[in-house]
Amino acid sequence: MTNYLNDGSSDPPKLKVYLNTDNLFELPQHSIWPNLKGDAALERLKEDGFEGVQVGGFLNLHNSQILPHCGLGRINTPEETNEVFAQCSERGDSCITLHLGWGMESDSEVDLLVEATLSASKKYQLPAFIETHRATITQDMWRTVELTKRIPEVRFNADFSHYYCGQEMVYGDFAAKLDFIQPIFDRVGFMHGRIAAPGYMQAPIQNSSDRPLMAVGEPNYLEHFKEMWRRAMKGFKKNAGPGDTLVFSPELLSSSIYYARVFPDAHGTLAEESDRYAQALLYRDIALECFRHVQLSINDSHE
Repeated sequence: MTNYLNDGSSDPPKLKVYLNTDNLFELPQHSIWPNLKGDAALERLKEDGFEGVQVGGFLNLHNSQILPHCGLGRINTPEETNEVFAQCSERGDSCITLHLGWGMESDSEVDLLVEATLSASKKYQLPAFIETHRATITQDMWRTVELTKRIPEVRFNADFSHYYCGQEMVYGDFAAKLDFIQPIFDRVGFMHGRIAAPGYMQAPIQNSSDRPLMAVGEPNYLEHFKEMWRRAMKGFKKNAGPGDTLVFSPELLSSSIYYARVFPDAHGTLAEESDRYAQALLYRDIALECFRHVQLSINDSHE
C-alpha cells in the first residue's frame, strides 16, 4: 500500500501528533489555552508538543512556516474533486482528509467518488484520506468494509467515534466487530482523535489510564479507543514504508455543533463539561503511548 504522508527520509514509519485547529474554537472560559492567535498560537502549540496542524476554520496560517499543515474538505460529487484538491495544493497542505458524499449513494456512486479522489490524489501528489464519518459514504462499517474489497487502495482517516457511538459498537460482540473492520484498520493513514461513549460523541477523560468517571456503565470507552487506535497504528506499520508518517490529530469540537456537552454551572449558566485543549494534550500522550506499545509488540514478534 502506498501514498501515505511521507517526509522523504529513510526513517521507519512514524507517528506525528498534530492538532485540528477547530479544537481551539469556542473553548470555555476555564480552558488552559491562553487565547492566542496566528503565529503566537502556532508557537505555543509547538511548545506543547504538537508537530503540525490540520487547518480548520479557526486559525489562519498567514503563510507561516512554524508548523507543517494539512487540509480537510468535503466532496459531494466527482466534479467537485479537482477544486478541493487544487485549493489544498495551492496552500501547501501536506495531505488532506475528506468527507465524501452524504451516505445515500449507491455502490456505483460511491466508487465514482472514491476513484475521483484517488485520481486527484495522484494528480496533485497530495495524499488523501477518506474519513469514517456519519452522513458520508463511510458511515456504515459493513459498507465501508465492502468498499475495501472493491477498491483495495482506498485509505482512511480513522475517526472511530462515529462507529463507536453512531453504530453503538458495544451493543453485541465488540471484539467480533473489531475483527470485522480489520480491513479498515489496515488502510488507516490519518487519525482524528475523539473518544466517544456508546451514547454520545465526545466523552471527557480525566487522565490517560484510569477508567473515566463518566463511564458509569459496563463498557470502558477509554480502553476501547486505545485498542482501536493501536489496531489502526499496527495496520499502518504493517503497510507503510520508509519515511511514511501517520498523523494523529485531536479534533474535539464545540458545543455549538453539539459535540461538547454543556451543563449548568453554580450560577445556572451552561458551560462545557471539560477543557477541550487540556483533553487534546491528554490525547497526545495516549496516542504516543499506543504507538510505543505497537512498536514494542512488533519488535517482540520479530525476536
